Amino acid sequence: MASPEISRLLTEAKAVDGDDPFALYESLISKVKTLSTPDTIIPDLKEIASSLFSSDLRVVALRTLLERFIDVLRELPQPHMTVEVGQHTLHVISTQPTATLLDQVASLRTLVADAYESTDDFLEAARVLAEIPLDAAQRKVTNEDRVAVWVRIVRNYLEVDDTTSAETYLNKLKQVIYTVENPALNLHFRLSQARIQDAKREFLSASSAYHNISFSPAVSDDERLHTLAMAARCAILAPAGPLRSRALGRLYKDERALHLDEFAMLEKMFLDRLLAPAEVDKFAQGLAPHQLATTSDGSTVLAKAVVEHNLLASSRLYSNIGFDALGLLLGLDAAKAEDTTARMIEQGRLVGRIDQIEEVIWFERGEASGEKGSGRAEVTVGKEMRHWDANVQGLAEEIESITNALQREFPEFVAANLVA
Repeated sequence: MASPEISRLLTEAKAVDGDDPFALYESLISKVKTLSTPDTIIPDLKEIASSLFSSDLRVVALRTLLERFIDVLRELPQPHMTVEVGQHTLHVISTQPTATLLDQVASLRTLVADAYESTDDFLEAARVLAEIPLDAAQRKVTNEDRVAVWVRIVRNYLEVDDTTSAETYLNKLKQVIYTVENPALNLHFRLSQARIQDAKREFLSASSAYHNISFSPAVSDDERLHTLAMAARCAILAPAGPLRSRALGRLYKDERALHLDEFAMLEKMFLDRLLAPAEVDKFAQGLAPHQLATTSDGSTVLAKAVVEHNLLASSRLYSNIGFDALGLLLGLDAAKAEDTTARMIEQGRLVGRIDQIEEVIWFERGEASGEKGSGRAEVTVGKEMRHWDANVQGLAEEIESITNALQREFPEFVAANLVA
């Protein structure tokens, strides 16, 4: 309930006819902080807001008084005061014809959203911002104004991991962002897009976006390195295959990557080396919760990425391997190892073939194309024999090369020991 002094002054203002109420309200709003105590400031301001709309003020006068009132809210010491009074004022305005007060409503919602953000209540901040009138014919709004609001909404939804709502507003941004030249807004758009791709497990796209942002001069050095680390994590979590190899290659060749905690993992994956459980556990400590989420088959995103990588690394070490041996290497049972291999071959991320009768997987040399179905190796008559012949020929050529080198350096030794 409002303090007696404020109630008295409001009663006097309502009793005055003509233009005099404006002067009385303006004086009251400017003095409210001195007339109220910390305990009564909230009810006093609420009462003033309600009184403004119950008086016979003209539209122009009401706009001006609302702007003065909003200025007072900006100076309140505690965010919860701004939220409580601001929400009450918005409720009062919602019961009135608001077509003539759209600018004031927008300012008030922005102020309340600022207060919510300062207390880390990002969901409420997003909801308040979402109701700012941006398409009303009575209010002139530029594309840059729209983008500024939508970017804030997206970022607030991302803070509470609501990627579905965030993507809704990101799609709106895509329609107008190309018309906005503000570098800060463009940067926030690109970063928000990368974060949504990351949350949706589109890791290759997210990695590329993070990597590009890490070169932006608008980002501080520390933030550039942090963004580069995000790019490395996403590339590591991406499905094994030629596309991921290219992403890892770009990051591995970036000189800044040497300073990342993720570099050891990045290097091993790029060079197709097997990963040890201890290395994986250490890497997992730096991942976000959604990057450790469980997939539909019961494994985590990281575990699936490591299994697929180790399978790809195994194909570099072995020409063929049995189901049981591969399962032991990957930490899976034989059936699961076979299923994983079959899926990667079918998706064109691994080149090979599976002999289910002998329970053996044959790996082929060369890179997979990444096209679905391109990983199936064709069985050619005498193929293994030709491989054997090529290996024997290579060994014979190496022996001949060594013999020739000995002949040049130690002819007497060769004549005594090697000449038949």
